[in-house]
Amino acid sequence: MTETPVLEVRDLQMHFPIGGGILDRLKLDSNGIRLEKPVVHAVNGVSFKINRAEIMALVGESGCGKSTVAKTIARIYKPTAGEVRIEGQDIAGYGFAEMLPVRAKMQMIFQDPFASLNPRQRVSDIVAEPLLEQTKTTQERAEVPERIGQLLARVGLNAEHAGRYPHQFSGGQRQRIGIARALSVTPDLIIADEPVSALDVSIQAQILNLMKDLRDEFGLAYLFISHDLSVVHHIADWVGVMYLGHMVENAPRDVLFARPRHPYTRALLSAAPSIKAKRDIKEIVLSGEVPSALDLPSGCPFRTRCPLAWERCTAERPVLQEVGDGQTVACHLIDAPERDIT
Repeated sequence: MTETPVLEVRDLQMHFPIGGGILDRLKLDSNGIRLEKPVVHAVNGVSFKINRAEIMALVGESGCGKSTVAKTIARIYKPTAGEVRIEGQDIAGYGFAEMLPVRAKMQMIFQDPFASLNPRQRVSDIVAEPLLEQTKTTQERAEVPERIGQLLARVGLNAEHAGRYPHQFSGGQRQRIGIARALSVTPDLIIADEPVSALDVSIQAQILNLMKDLRDEFGLAYLFISHDLSVVHHIADWVGVMYLGHMVENAPRDVLFARPRHPYTRALLSAAPSIKAKRDIKEIVLSGEVPSALDLPSGCPFRTRCPLAWERCTAERPVLQEVGDGQTVACHLIDAPERDIT
Protein backbone atom coordinates (compact mmCIF):
# COMPACT_ATOMS: atom_id res chain seq x y z
CA MET A 1 0.00 0.00 0.00
CA THR A 2 1.38 3.42 -1.00
CA GLU A 3 2.14 5.71 1.93
CA THR A 4 0.11 8.92 2.07
CA PRO A 5 2.51 11.89 1.92
CA VAL A 6 2.68 14.09 5.01
CA LEU A 7 2.46 17.06 2.64
CA GLU A 8 1.32 17.13 -0.97
CA VAL A 9 1.07 20.39 -2.92
CA ARG A 10 -0.78 20.35 -6.22
CA ASP A 11 -0.65 23.23 -8.71
CA LEU A 12 -0.33 25.83 -5.92
CA GLN A 13 -0.86 29.44 -6.95
CA MET A 14 -0.55 32.58 -4.85
CA HIS A 15 -1.26 35.93 -6.49
CA PHE A 16 -1.39 39.29 -4.73
CA PRO A 17 -3.53 42.08 -6.23
CA ILE A 18 -1.97 45.51 -5.77
CA GLY A 19 -4.10 48.39 -4.58
CA GLY A 20 -7.80 47.96 -3.92
CA GLY A 21 -8.68 51.38 -2.51
CA ILE A 22 -11.50 53.56 -3.85
CA LEU A 23 -9.15 55.44 -6.21
CA ASP A 24 -7.89 52.17 -7.71
CA ARG A 25 -11.44 51.01 -8.33
CA LEU A 26 -12.20 54.23 -10.21
CA LYS A 27 -9.22 54.11 -12.59
CA LEU A 28 -10.35 54.05 -16.23
CA ASP A 29 -8.50 53.69 -19.52
CA SER A 30 -8.84 56.11 -22.45
CA ASN A 31 -12.07 54.39 -23.54
CA GLY A 32 -13.70 54.71 -20.14
CA ILE A 33 -13.24 51.00 -19.29
CA ARG A 34 -12.19 50.24 -15.73
CA LEU A 35 -8.61 49.04 -15.53
CA GLU A 36 -7.80 45.71 -13.96
CA LYS A 37 -5.72 45.89 -10.79
CA PRO A 38 -2.11 44.73 -11.29
CA VAL A 39 -1.31 41.34 -9.77
CA VAL A 40 1.94 39.98 -8.35
CA HIS A 41 2.24 36.37 -9.56
CA ALA A 42 4.28 35.13 -6.59
CA VAL A 43 3.63 31.37 -6.97
CA ASN A 44 2.55 29.85 -10.27
CA GLY A 45 1.48 26.21 -10.28
CA VAL A 46 3.98 24.62 -7.89
CA SER A 47 3.61 20.89 -7.09
CA PHE A 48 5.61 18.52 -4.88
CA LYS A 49 5.21 16.09 -1.99
CA ILE A 50 7.06 15.17 1.20
CA ASN A 51 6.84 11.78 2.87
CA ARG A 52 7.36 10.99 6.53
CA ALA A 53 10.95 11.50 7.74
CA GLU A 54 11.92 13.32 4.53
CA ILE A 55 13.48 16.76 4.24
CA MET A 56 12.50 18.71 1.14
CA ALA A 57 14.41 21.92 0.44
CA LEU A 58 13.21 24.76 -1.78
CA VAL A 59 16.00 26.91 -3.22
CA GLY A 60 16.27 29.89 -5.54
CA GLU A 61 17.14 33.57 -5.66
CA SER A 62 15.48 36.09 -3.35
CA GLY A 63 11.98 36.82 -4.61
CA CYS A 64 11.56 33.49 -6.42
CA GLY A 65 8.51 32.61 -4.28
CA LYS A 66 9.92 29.93 -1.99
CA SER A 67 8.97 31.72 1.27
CA THR A 68 5.53 32.50 -0.17
CA VAL A 69 5.07 28.77 -0.82
CA ALA A 70 5.94 28.07 2.83
CA LYS A 71 3.57 30.72 4.19
CA THR A 72 0.75 29.57 1.90
CA ILE A 73 1.15 25.96 3.03
CA ALA A 74 1.06 27.18 6.64
CA ARG A 75 -2.12 29.11 5.72
CA ILE A 76 -0.65 32.47 6.64
CA TYR A 77 -1.93 33.21 3.14
CA LYS A 78 -5.02 31.66 1.61
CA PRO A 79 -4.06 30.12 -1.77
CA THR A 80 -5.36 31.72 -4.94
CA ALA A 81 -5.71 28.23 -6.42
CA GLY A 82 -4.45 24.68 -6.02
CA GLU A 83 -4.42 22.10 -3.25
CA VAL A 84 -2.46 21.78 0.00
CA ARG A 85 -2.93 18.29 1.40
CA ILE A 86 -1.82 17.43 4.92
CA GLU A 87 -1.88 13.63 5.22
CA GLY A 88 -4.39 13.52 2.37
CA GLN A 89 -6.61 16.29 3.74
CA ASP A 90 -6.95 19.34 1.46
CA ILE A 91 -6.76 22.42 3.72
CA ALA A 92 -6.53 25.07 0.98
CA GLY A 93 -10.05 26.32 1.58
CA TYR A 94 -10.21 25.90 5.36
CA GLY A 95 -11.37 28.71 7.60
CA PHE A 96 -9.92 29.68 10.98
CA ALA A 97 -11.87 27.15 13.05
CA GLU A 98 -11.17 24.31 10.62
CA MET A 99 -7.44 25.07 10.75
CA LEU A 100 -7.11 24.77 14.54
CA PRO A 101 -6.73 20.96 14.68
CA VAL A 102 -4.56 21.00 11.54
CA ARG A 103 -2.07 23.39 13.17
CA ALA A 104 -1.13 20.63 15.61
CA LYS A 105 0.12 18.65 12.60
CA MET A 106 2.37 21.38 11.21
CA GLN A 107 4.50 24.03 12.86
CA MET A 108 6.94 26.70 11.67
CA ILE A 109 10.50 27.65 12.56
CA PHE A 110 11.29 31.19 11.47
CA GLN A 111 14.37 32.93 10.11
CA ASP A 112 14.95 35.46 12.87
CA PRO A 113 15.21 33.64 16.22
CA PHE A 114 14.72 36.87 18.14
CA ALA A 115 11.86 38.53 16.26
CA SER A 116 9.88 35.26 16.30
CA LEU A 117 9.92 35.10 20.12
CA ASN A 118 7.79 37.39 22.29
CA PRO A 119 10.30 39.45 24.31
CA ARG A 120 7.77 39.90 27.13
CA GLN A 121 7.23 36.18 27.64
CA ARG A 122 9.40 33.78 29.58
CA VAL A 123 10.67 30.72 27.72
CA SER A 124 8.23 28.50 29.60
CA ASP A 125 5.29 30.56 28.30
CA ILE A 126 6.65 30.64 24.75
CA VAL A 127 7.02 26.87 24.57
CA ALA A 128 3.73 26.25 26.37
CA GLU A 129 1.58 28.54 24.19
CA PRO A 130 0.86 26.14 21.29
CA LEU A 131 0.66 23.24 23.73
CA LEU A 132 -2.05 24.96 25.80
CA GLU A 133 -4.02 25.68 22.60
CA GLN A 134 -4.26 21.93 21.98
CA THR A 135 -4.72 20.56 25.52
CA LYS A 136 -8.33 19.96 26.56
CA THR A 137 -8.39 18.46 30.04
CA THR A 138 -7.22 19.66 33.45
CA GLN A 139 -4.88 16.69 33.73
CA GLU A 140 -3.24 17.50 30.38
CA ARG A 141 -2.67 21.10 31.52
CA ALA A 142 -1.15 19.90 34.77
CA GLU A 143 1.43 17.95 32.77
CA VAL A 144 2.51 20.98 30.73
CA PRO A 145 5.40 22.11 33.01
CA GLU A 146 6.96 18.64 32.88
CA ARG A 147 6.55 18.59 29.12
CA ILE A 148 8.29 21.97 28.82
CA GLY A 149 11.28 20.64 30.75
CA GLN A 150 11.49 17.60 28.48
CA LEU A 151 11.33 19.72 25.35
CA LEU A 152 14.03 22.12 26.51
CA ALA A 153 16.30 19.22 27.42
CA ARG A 154 15.73 17.61 24.03
CA VAL A 155 16.89 20.70 22.16
CA GLY A 156 19.97 21.14 24.33
CA LEU A 157 18.77 23.65 26.92
CA ASN A 158 18.48 23.35 30.71
CA ALA A 159 15.42 23.37 32.95
CA GLU A 160 16.48 26.67 34.56
CA HIS A 161 16.27 28.34 31.15
CA ALA A 162 12.48 28.11 31.37
CA GLY A 163 12.27 31.17 33.61
CA ARG A 164 14.40 33.45 31.43
CA TYR A 165 13.50 35.89 28.65
CA PRO A 166 14.61 35.68 24.98
CA HIS A 167 17.10 38.57 25.25
CA GLN A 168 19.11 36.53 27.75
CA PHE A 169 20.05 33.95 25.12
CA SER A 170 22.37 33.77 22.12
CA GLY A 171 20.99 33.47 18.58
CA GLY A 172 21.56 29.72 18.50
CA GLN A 173 19.87 29.24 21.86
CA ARG A 174 16.90 31.32 20.74
CA GLN A 175 16.52 29.14 17.67
CA ARG A 176 16.56 26.07 19.94
CA ILE A 177 13.68 27.67 21.86
CA GLY A 178 11.82 28.10 18.56
CA ILE A 179 12.41 24.43 17.76
CA ALA A 180 11.15 23.39 21.20
CA ARG A 181 8.02 25.46 20.64
CA ALA A 182 7.45 23.78 17.26
CA LEU A 183 7.89 20.33 18.80
CA SER A 184 5.52 20.97 21.68
CA VAL A 185 2.42 19.72 19.83
CA THR A 186 4.22 16.71 18.29
CA PRO A 187 3.71 17.82 14.65
CA ASP A 188 4.16 15.64 11.58
CA LEU A 189 5.46 18.52 9.43
CA ILE A 190 7.80 21.38 10.27
CA ILE A 191 8.14 24.30 7.87
CA ALA A 192 11.55 25.90 8.39
CA ASP A 193 11.92 29.25 6.61
CA GLU A 194 15.65 30.11 6.41
CA PRO A 195 16.11 28.82 9.99
CA VAL A 196 19.91 29.18 10.14
CA SER A 197 20.65 32.13 7.83
CA ALA A 198 20.87 34.57 10.77
CA LEU A 199 23.32 32.38 12.73
CA ASP A 200 27.11 32.04 12.73
CA VAL A 201 28.44 29.19 10.59
CA SER A 202 29.55 27.09 13.59
CA ILE A 203 26.12 27.47 15.18
CA GLN A 204 24.39 26.67 11.88
CA ALA A 205 25.91 23.19 11.89
CA GLN A 206 24.68 22.53 15.43
CA ILE A 207 21.11 23.56 14.58
CA LEU A 208 21.09 21.57 11.33
CA ASN A 209 22.36 18.46 13.11
CA LEU A 210 19.71 18.91 15.80
CA MET A 211 16.99 19.12 13.14
CA LYS A 212 18.26 15.94 11.46
CA ASP A 213 18.39 14.12 14.80
CA LEU A 214 14.79 15.13 15.52
CA ARG A 215 13.78 13.94 12.05
CA ASP A 216 15.27 10.53 12.79
CA GLU A 217 13.81 10.33 16.29
CA PHE A 218 10.25 11.47 15.58
CA GLY A 219 9.85 10.73 11.87
CA LEU A 220 9.35 14.43 11.14
CA ALA A 221 8.88 15.74 7.61
CA TYR A 222 10.50 19.11 6.88
CA LEU A 223 9.92 21.75 4.25
CA PHE A 224 13.23 23.60 4.42
CA ILE A 225 13.51 27.01 2.73
CA SER A 226 17.03 28.24 1.99
CA HIS A 227 19.18 30.17 -0.47
CA ASP A 228 22.39 28.53 0.83
CA LEU A 229 23.21 25.48 -1.30
CA SER A 230 25.88 24.19 1.08
CA VAL A 231 23.28 24.12 3.88
CA VAL A 232 20.81 22.38 1.56
CA HIS A 233 23.41 19.79 0.57
CA HIS A 234 24.00 19.02 4.26
CA ILE A 235 20.38 18.57 5.34
CA ALA A 236 18.05 17.84 2.40
CA ASP A 237 16.84 14.54 0.96
CA TRP A 238 15.05 16.25 -1.95
CA VAL A 239 15.64 19.63 -3.57
CA GLY A 240 13.17 21.76 -5.50
CA VAL A 241 14.55 24.68 -7.52
CA MET A 242 12.27 27.70 -7.99
CA TYR A 243 12.48 30.60 -10.41
CA LEU A 244 9.95 33.44 -10.68
CA GLY A 245 7.26 31.48 -8.85
CA HIS A 246 7.74 28.27 -10.88
CA MET A 247 9.30 24.94 -9.97
CA VAL A 248 11.93 24.38 -12.65
CA GLU A 249 13.62 21.26 -11.25
CA ASN A 250 12.95 18.73 -8.50
CA ALA A 251 15.20 15.79 -7.65
CA PRO A 252 16.82 13.73 -4.91
CA ARG A 253 19.68 15.78 -3.43
CA ASP A 254 22.56 13.67 -4.72
CA VAL A 255 21.05 13.42 -8.21
CA LEU A 256 20.51 17.17 -8.48
CA PHE A 257 23.98 18.14 -7.24
CA ALA A 258 25.70 15.53 -9.42
CA ARG A 259 23.62 16.04 -12.57
CA PRO A 260 21.66 19.32 -12.70
CA ARG A 261 19.57 19.43 -15.87
CA HIS A 262 17.98 22.89 -15.89
CA PRO A 263 20.19 25.82 -16.98
CA TYR A 264 19.07 27.83 -13.95
CA THR A 265 20.02 25.03 -11.55
CA ARG A 266 23.45 24.84 -13.19
CA ALA A 267 23.87 28.59 -12.78
CA LEU A 268 22.95 28.41 -9.08
CA LEU A 269 25.43 25.60 -8.44
CA SER A 270 28.18 27.38 -10.36
CA ALA A 271 27.65 30.46 -8.19
CA ALA A 272 28.19 28.51 -4.95
CA PRO A 273 31.97 28.33 -4.37
CA SER A 274 31.91 25.29 -2.07
CA ILE A 275 29.68 23.29 -4.44
CA LYS A 276 31.55 24.41 -7.56
CA ALA A 277 34.94 23.39 -6.13
CA LYS A 278 33.77 19.92 -5.12
CA ARG A 279 32.14 19.09 -8.46
CA ASP A 280 34.27 20.99 -10.99
CA ILE A 281 31.20 22.83 -12.31
CA LYS A 282 31.70 25.23 -15.22
CA GLU A 283 30.92 28.80 -14.18
CA ILE A 284 27.73 30.21 -15.73
CA VAL A 285 27.17 33.96 -15.58
CA LEU A 286 23.57 34.99 -16.12
CA SER A 287 22.85 38.27 -17.90
CA GLY A 288 19.97 40.63 -17.29
CA GLU A 289 17.62 41.06 -14.35
CA VAL A 290 14.91 38.78 -13.01
CA PRO A 291 11.65 39.80 -14.73
CA SER A 292 8.91 41.39 -12.66
CA ALA A 293 6.31 39.10 -11.12
CA LEU A 294 3.80 41.75 -12.21
CA ASP A 295 4.42 40.92 -15.87
CA LEU A 296 5.67 37.37 -16.42
CA PRO A 297 7.45 36.54 -19.69
CA SER A 298 5.64 34.45 -22.25
CA GLY A 299 6.74 30.84 -22.55
CA CYS A 300 9.54 29.77 -20.22
CA PRO A 301 9.93 32.12 -17.23
CA PHE A 302 13.72 31.76 -17.43
CA ARG A 303 14.08 32.45 -21.16
CA THR A 304 15.02 36.16 -20.78
CA ARG A 305 18.23 35.17 -18.95
CA CYS A 306 18.92 31.72 -20.35
CA PRO A 307 21.99 31.43 -22.63
CA LEU A 308 20.38 28.44 -24.39
CA ALA A 309 16.91 29.89 -25.07
CA TRP A 310 15.40 29.39 -28.56
CA GLU A 311 12.13 30.09 -30.35
CA ARG A 312 10.12 27.40 -28.58
CA CYS A 313 11.07 28.92 -25.22
CA THR A 314 9.23 32.13 -26.14
CA ALA A 315 6.11 30.42 -27.47
CA GLU A 316 5.55 27.57 -25.03
CA ARG A 317 5.85 27.22 -21.26
CA PRO A 318 7.67 23.97 -20.36
CA VAL A 319 6.15 21.55 -17.86
CA LEU A 320 7.95 19.30 -15.40
CA GLN A 321 9.03 16.06 -17.08
CA GLU A 322 10.40 12.90 -15.48
CA VAL A 323 13.96 12.28 -16.71
CA GLY A 324 14.91 9.33 -14.47
CA ASP A 325 16.07 8.70 -10.90
CA GLY A 326 13.14 10.71 -9.54
CA GLN A 327 14.36 13.90 -11.28
CA THR A 328 11.84 16.19 -12.96
CA VAL A 329 12.79 19.19 -15.10
CA ALA A 330 10.77 21.96 -16.77
CA CYS A 331 12.95 22.76 -19.80
CA HIS A 332 12.53 22.36 -23.57
CA LEU A 333 16.15 21.21 -23.83
CA ILE A 334 15.00 17.83 -22.50
CA ASP A 335 13.25 17.32 -25.86
CA ALA A 336 16.12 18.84 -27.86
CA PRO A 337 19.38 17.64 -26.24
CA GLU A 338 21.39 18.61 -29.34
CA ARG A 339 20.89 22.28 -28.36
CA ASP A 340 22.36 21.77 -24.89
CA ILE A 341 26.01 22.76 -25.35
CA THR A 342 26.91 23.22 -21.65
